[in-house]
Amino acid sequence: MVLVFICISFGVIGLLMMLLFPHIRKYSAGGVCRSKARLDGKTVLITGANTGIGKETAVDLASRGARVILACRDVEKGEIAATEIRTRVGGAKVEVRELDLADTSSIRAFAQKFLREVNHLHILINNAGVMMCPYMKTADGFEMQLGVNHLGHFLLTYLLIGLLKRSAPSRIVVVSSLAHYFGWIRLHDLMSQGSYNSGLAYCQSKLANILFTRELGPRLQGSKVTVNSVHPGSVRSELVRHSTVMSLLFTFFGMFLKTPQEGAQTSIYCAVAEELDSISGKHFSDCTPAFVAPQGRSEDTKRKLWDISCDLLGIEWD
Repeated sequence: MVLVFICISFGVIGLLMMLLFPHIRKYSAGGVCRSKARLDGKTVLITGANTGIGKETAVDLASRGARVILACRDVEKGEIAATEIRTRVGGAKVEVRELDLADTSSIRAFAQKFLREVNHLHILINNAGVMMCPYMKTADGFEMQLGVNHLGHFLLTYLLIGLLKRSAPSRIVVVSSLAHYFGWIRLHDLMSQGSYNSGLAYCQSKLANILFTRELGPRLQGSKVTVNSVHPGSVRSELVRHSTVMSLLFTFFGMFLKTPQEGAQTSIYCAVAEELDSISGKHFSDCTPAFVAPQGRSEDTKRKLWDISCDLLGIEWD
């Protein structure tokens, strides 16, 4: 009798899921960028664009006529992605350049070559990231998630900010996450040397993205360069590959997750939407302004993190 009840229950649940699936998917898909803006003659740089939302962002911006540069750690995978983009977008202007955000020497070499060979940069999308990886360090001794997600992009933006200003009006888009709600900047142990939790370290790095955006925005005032951060949503991607638990959850709740194309919408929106021409230092989700957790609005923390980041990277950014 109990077995029959269980079977009937699962049958009912399954039927309900089938009936509700279209509505669930529509809700999960989130906002869509409605802008028809063209980017002919514009140059776009996207980090980590060989897969996931980075690749889908590249597809969209290439379809608008932009020259899209994919900055990837694995050049071979980058070239495969570029070939796919050219197949999907006739006449797409796409190229691949090597960039390892876990190594500041690679970032500096990339920027030096980029500045020598590229005359304009109108959109920089800091998209690449690592999530919940085991404890490891970058080539410079930084905790990997903070090193790649925050410090690597901090340095890259610093090195390219002059070109962005000369190309103005231009935009910077920083891919953060709702995970910043659960993050705290551990100023006493920024590199998690005292204790390490892969989830909390990821949340800290995403909070750092928010604080970086909110500090950089006012610093760019009057330059016609804007910067905004985005939460792409929960997206089916390779990002969770380091976490068995997250991989299982993403598999089980797949219908509630966005596709990479859906997850790319807010990045695209912040890169092209005409109504954001003068909006800077803000956070967006589903193509609308989004709430920032209290720790992401701390004036004291964002200034301290900025100064510490500059010290760690050996730069002066006034």
